[in-house]
Amino acid sequence: MTPPATPLVDAALANALEQANVGDVHIDDTSRADASHDASLFELKPRAVVAPRDARDVERLVKFATDHVAEGIQLTARSAGTDMTGGPLTKSVVVRFTDHFTHIRSIANGQAVVEPGVYYRDFERATLKENLLLPSFPASREICTVGGMANNNSGGERSLVYGKTNQYIESLKVVLADGKEHTLRALSEKELAKKKQQNDFEGKLYQTIDALLTKHAKVIAAAKPKVSKNSAGYALWNVRDETAKTFDLTQLICGAQGTLGLTTEITFRLVEPKKFRRMLVMFLPNFDHLANVALKLKQFNPETIESYDDHTFKVALRFLPELARELGTSAFTIARQFLPEAAMILRGGIPKLVVMAEFAADSQHEANTQADKAKLALKGIPGQVRVVATKAESNDFWEIRRDSFNLLRHKIHKLHTAPFIDDLIVPPAAMPEFLPRLYQLLDKEKLLVTVAGHIGDGNFHIIPLMDVKKPATKQIIESLTPKVYNLVFSYGGSMTGEHNDGLIRSSFLKDMFGAEIYRLFEATKQAFDPKGIFNPGKKIGVVLDESLKHMRTTW
Repeated sequence: MTPPATPLVDAALANALEQANVGDVHIDDTSRADASHDASLFELKPRAVVAPRDARDVERLVKFATDHVAEGIQLTARSAGTDMTGGPLTKSVVVRFTDHFTHIRSIANGQAVVEPGVYYRDFERATLKENLLLPSFPASREICTVGGMANNNSGGERSLVYGKTNQYIESLKVVLADGKEHTLRALSEKELAKKKQQNDFEGKLYQTIDALLTKHAKVIAAAKPKVSKNSAGYALWNVRDETAKTFDLTQLICGAQGTLGLTTEITFRLVEPKKFRRMLVMFLPNFDHLANVALKLKQFNPETIESYDDHTFKVALRFLPELARELGTSAFTIARQFLPEAAMILRGGIPKLVVMAEFAADSQHEANTQADKAKLALKGIPGQVRVVATKAESNDFWEIRRDSFNLLRHKIHKLHTAPFIDDLIVPPAAMPEFLPRLYQLLDKEKLLVTVAGHIGDGNFHIIPLMDVKKPATKQIIESLTPKVYNLVFSYGGSMTGEHNDGLIRSSFLKDMFGAEIYRLFEATKQAFDPKGIFNPGKKIGVVLDESLKHMRTTW
């Protein structure tokens, strides 16, 4: 019997990594601490942080991990660290892409070639100069990277019209488990056949995934979630496009959270954004007509239909003085941001739900006309409706919808955002029945919670504010999570429309998809990553109780 390899201690690990010429190597406390958390509940301190300088460094790093897997060396990709699930956290080696993979290679012919460490805000500024946009940006658009968007398959406020990030990926360069950079894109049937003839890792990978999809075609098709957005599991149902007759492994990498390989370059398809907008706002006293509201609004092709609830108002009101002190501004200023329709509130009280629909067009007249028609169509539905007059007023509503999570995450004393049921999606028709049942579960735990959502998709973000130092917090998470997910699954929904699985949700993949599909997820992981070197503890083989042992208790 071969004795187990002796684990590399940190100093020896750093020396070995430097000798392997894999990029900048950091084992100092500050670097490791910075990489030990994201926007989730979790904290795991890595043994080392490596910032590769180029794709060749990434290739050498993967080869190093393969050679030292017996000593516990595994690789977890990290960009901006805005993930809410613990996706970029590990006890082994973090691969940080925001140091050197920061180049926009080109923007031309409706496409952009970009490295994964580029911040979306910088990418958007560059694309807008060419009157182009990647429209799948999330609410964290100012602080996330395009690499994170691709590997989480992010979506956001414009997904109703434009869909999610996977729909805009033309090709990916990815270092796979063989330690080589490969270009993945949609292949024709003839190109797929040629790939499968290769006598190498890539050829075997195409052979394995093609055979898996062929043998289990019916069960895979049946397992595709019956909602418009899903980031749970591996998107096996998206690899084959039966209409275009293509086979596209980028659809597995996108949303895989770095568990199948390390992305080094992305080619995005871009769109021309509409230049003019008008927002309609509706205050709803209850959920009774929510599905009908969404249906009527969709008739007029809004670019977004967003919402936030009365809990969000109440949390903001409760902490107004503290928020104002922390931000160095006045309570009046904060109140204006969180309560932009004071007159409507005075007339009807704090609404159960604020609905925001924004209409985009090539002329202001057209945008105004669409908003006015939508307002007329809502006549007779209980609630207050008006078309917002100015862009500044619209921005006040977007302030709470986009920024409330980050504001509350950083500014509330002793309480912290606890994203563990933060990205539910159900068919929109189910919303009036589903939401009261969801609130019943939340109210039983007496949680202080904010709820915002993309109601055009039936997608809701539930963010409790909790004292993470209390033992009861972990107990609530363990108890409430399966109850909420079982409710979601009973309506044919997904536990994550946009935010992915990570440490917090991966353990529920078998419950969502069933044992047979879960085995196919395992087979997919094995085909791409036979030695298990890419981002351990995500997607496959995850137990919630083990994840919760890494809950963060200090900020």
